[in-house]
Amino acid sequence: MGSWNLPVLSPDTELAGDESLALVQNLAASLPESVADSISRFKSRPPHEGVMLFTGLPLGEIPRTPPSPRSAIGKERVSETVLLTVASAFGHAVGYAPEHGGDLVQNIVPVASTADRQVSTSSKVRLEFHTEAAFHPHRPKYLLLLCLRGDPAAATTVCSVRSAVATLSDEVVSVLRAPRFATGVDESYLGYKSEKLGAPIPAVSGPEGSEAICFDGDLMQGLDPAAADALEQLRSAIDATQLSVVLTAGDLLVVDNDIAVHGRSPFSPRFDGTDRWLQRTFVVTDLEASASERVGRIITTDFSA
Repeated sequence: MGSWNLPVLSPDTELAGDESLALVQNLAASLPESVADSISRFKSRPPHEGVMLFTGLPLGEIPRTPPSPRSAIGKERVSETVLLTVASAFGHAVGYAPEHGGDLVQNIVPVASTADRQVSTSSKVRLEFHTEAAFHPHRPKYLLLLCLRGDPAAATTVCSVRSAVATLSDEVVSVLRAPRFATGVDESYLGYKSEKLGAPIPAVSGPEGSEAICFDGDLMQGLDPAAADALEQLRSAIDATQLSVVLTAGDLLVVDNDIAVHGRSPFSPRFDGTDRWLQRTFVVTDLEASASERVGRIITTDFSA
């Protein structure tokens, strides 16, 4: 992956602060040439699959997997520096206030109390395919997942909308393109599961061959019988055309959130400090769009009303 000569962010530096963000923004211009070229191509001509995998990224010394996302870790910030530097080459790293307190870099680790729920810290259940924050008016354009410690049983699953719709009839795709679907708010944003749905939206949009998707296998509903049937067919098409990757230490998976949906297979954590550990960040390409609902880099949209 070329030479990564990046100055490491200090452990006491606020990751969402102006100092650290200015540093990683400048470092993005000094990424290894192979990485910078890959990012440039991905942004300008996203591949059919809507995902990209980097391998062999530097992580520094990795301590024991923490018991929860916001537990004190006490690690050097090599992985955080690498993740935010790559994110800065894609756009602007942001946090969402309800998600892990708005942390810009989130530790995705299994938590016993959420093992069977549809949240990122689950483990015992399949994490359903979804567009990241499908319900959100300022959802991210890119999702970055950096693996610090893998688990051979935990496969990250992805599917391109372009693969899925190619298997569907024109009639079904026409229904999916209409605003006949609505999505609930993820329980991680509310602290509970709500039955309230958002405004009607299409599940598929964009020109043929360059489709975009907004889908959540757990939270989206069709608003009429034909829409419900089309959504079920889309769900089946995603299952039939999915790809999977088992992330190992030093792997960075980038997902174009408009093209690909993602999920995860079930796995069995041990809760002994050796469990799977990913670090995640979200990227938007337009900061101004969320200006009225953002403090610094933390998007504060309130869904509790």
